[in-house]
Order: sequence, then structure tokens, then C-alpha cells
Amino acid sequence: MADKVQFELVSPEKLLLSEAVDMVVVPGSEGNFGVLPGHALFISTVRPGVIDVYDGNEIGERIFVAGGFAEVTPERCTVLADEAMPLSSLDGAAIEADLRALEGAVANLRDRVARLAGAERDEAAHELRATEARIEVETAKLSALRQVTAH
Repeated sequence: MADKVQFELVSPEKLLLSEAVDMVVVPGSEGNFGVLPGHALFISTVRPGVIDVYDGNEIGERIFVAGGFAEVTPERCTVLADEAMPLSSLDGAAIEADLRALEGAVANLRDRVARLAGAERDEAAHELRATEARIEVETAKLSALRQVTAH
């Protein structure tokens, strides 16, 4: 087992993956980082992107995560993901449609923030930030799909 690292991927709903792997590459907020057995202690936020799980020198699994946190020890890498799904389950056309709808909502919300005051403005501003965050996740999904099809 010393030549493997235990990888666990947990979403709010359940434990999605728990297995010994050769390496895992995680999209950290400061850039991608690879985890091999014996890695130094490390904690990072995770940005929207793809986790690559290596079996030998090959990528055995690719999983899209919408963000979260990663904890690394010499024996283990645990990712607590906000949302996670196999990259193969993503539908590019549906993502593009969602992006168009979200971009329309952002324009409307910006207009509301400019017009409103007080608590109503604060509520609209909060909704605007949440919608912009959803756009970031959907854009990352589309980018991940395009990278797969480019290879």
C-alpha cells in the first residue's frame, strides 16, 4: 500500500469514491496539484474543474467537481466537493443552454441591483453573486468537455 495513496471523494450526499490510487490531480484554487504517496500535509480549496484519478500512468477516472476543499496527508487525499459527477455524464448542449439562461438572469439582476435600495438591493446583490458563481461552474464544465474532445 506504500506505493498507493488512498483517495476519497465526498459530496454532501454521499461518499462517491474511496480507493487506493497511484496518483490524483486536483484543481486547487492556486492551480492543479498532484498527490502521490508520501505527500506533505496540505489543505487547499478546490476550484471548479476536473479531478484526474491515475491507475498506473493512465487516467482511470475523470470527475468534475464544482468546488470544495482538499486535505492531503502522506497516506491519503480527501476531497470534500460541493458537487461532483463523472465527466462523461456532462451534456454540452444542456450546459450551453443553462449558460445562456444564467447570463440573461445576470443582466436582469444587475439592473435590479442598480434600481433597488436597502434590504431589497442586498437581496438582489446576493442573488447576483450566486448566479455569477453558477456561471463559473457551468463555464468550467464546458471547458472540461472541450479539453476532452480536443484530445
